[in-house]
Amino acid sequence: MAERENRRDDRGNRGGDRRDNRPEETPEFADRLVAINRVSKTVKGGKRFGFAALVVVGDQKGRVGFGKGKAKEVPEAIRKATEQAKRSMVRVPLREGRTLHHDMEGRHGAGKVVMRAAPEGTGIIAGGPMRAVFEMLGLKDVVSKSLGSQNPYNMIRATIDGLKKETSPRQVAQRRGKKVADILNKGAEAVEAAVLMARLKP
Repeated sequence: MAERENRRDDRGNRGGDRRDNRPEETPEFADRLVAINRVSKTVKGGKRFGFAALVVVGDQKGRVGFGKGKAKEVPEAIRKATEQAKRSMVRVPLREGRTLHHDMEGRHGAGKVVMRAAPEGTGIIAGGPMRAVFEMLGLKDVVSKSLGSQNPYNMIRATIDGLKKETSPRQVAQRRGKKVADILNKGAEAVEAAVLMARLKP
């Protein structure tokens, strides 16, 4: 009997060690509160007041998402928005881990944004809601402009819409069945030709 109990204890300890040594699967996310608004709902007895929160979440390594939440208290609204943002994250390929691969536009409703890749040292040139998205994404150099609605919800949706359109040289090479080096060389030749044509113009 004693031997049997010892064996059980050993098995239990081995299982416990395995559980303790497992790495945590949840990645670290940073979040940014973009907007908090007071909202009201008209009911039979009058009005009920609550709060609506808009939160942007990202791992600052190429993943970003946004969410909105409503509740009677501010902390609960922020918690709901954060959970929704984590469920709706998108992955965006970054060039050298600091900027975009190419210029792009994003639209949502009346919101329109333009984003351009920038050389190292430029920094993040963007308005409030767009800046939050870029910082949570992990961008360090980008130039952007909002041309439409200034509503933070539309601006963030338009920004995410534009970022979804980005493609890396690796993705383009896979789609065309070519090597990454061939895609990059063609791009460099096109830039040189454009510069040469600009110099030749009177």
